[in-house]
Amino acid sequence: MISKEENILFAAEKLFAEKGFEGTSTREIAKAANVNISMISYYFGSKEKLYEKLVEYRMSEGQFFSKDILERTDINEWEKIEKIIDQFAGRIRHQKCFYRIMQREQLHAENPQIVEFLKQTKMGFIAMYSKILESGLKKGVFTKNPPIYLLHATVSGTLFYASNGKEMYKEFLNDTEEESVFDEKYYMELNKHIKYILKDLLGYEENK
Repeated sequence: MISKEENILFAAEKLFAEKGFEGTSTREIAKAANVNISMISYYFGSKEKLYEKLVEYRMSEGQFFSKDILERTDINEWEKIEKIIDQFAGRIRHQKCFYRIMQREQLHAENPQIVEFLKQTKMGFIAMYSKILESGLKKGVFTKNPPIYLLHATVSGTLFYASNGKEMYKEFLNDTEEESVFDEKYYMELNKHIKYILKDLLGYEENK
C-alpha cells in the first residue's frame, strides 16, 4: 500500500515526464491522483515544492541502496560494482518517467534546489566509485586506476543514451518480439556490455 502523499507524487511524476513542470497544473495532478486539489497544498504547499519532494524522494532511494552496498563485507569490490550497475540500470528501466524528468532538468534546470539535488547525487556517486576503486586497488582486485569522473560518465552516459535509443535500436534490429520480451533482453545485454567495459577499465580479471 502506498500513502496518499506517494500517490500524489507518482501521479505528478507521470505528468511532469509527459508535459514538463510548466505544462502540468495542480488541477491535472489532483485529477490523476484522484484527490481534492487542496490535498496538494496540504501535503506539499505548492507545485514547486511537490516537484522538489519528488526529486528528493527518488534520489534518496538510490543513495540508500548505494550506501548499503558500500558497507557490505561479504562481497569484493568488483561484486559491489556489479550490484551498482544492476541497481542503476534497473532504476532507469523501471522509473522511465523520473529519469526523463531528470534528463530534462540536466539541460534546463532553473530551480536552485533541483540543481543542488542533482549535483549532490552526482558527487555522491563519484565518491562511492572512488572508495570502491581505492579499496580494490589496495587489495589487488583492480590493476588499473582510471579517472574516476570518467568512470562515472561512462556508466551513466551509456545507460542514459542506450535507454533513450531503445526503440530506435529495436527498429534497426528489425526485432518483432513483444515489447516486454525485447525490454528484458535489451537491458540484460546492456548490463553485460557496461560490465565488460568496466572490467577492462579497472583491470579486473575474473579467475585471477
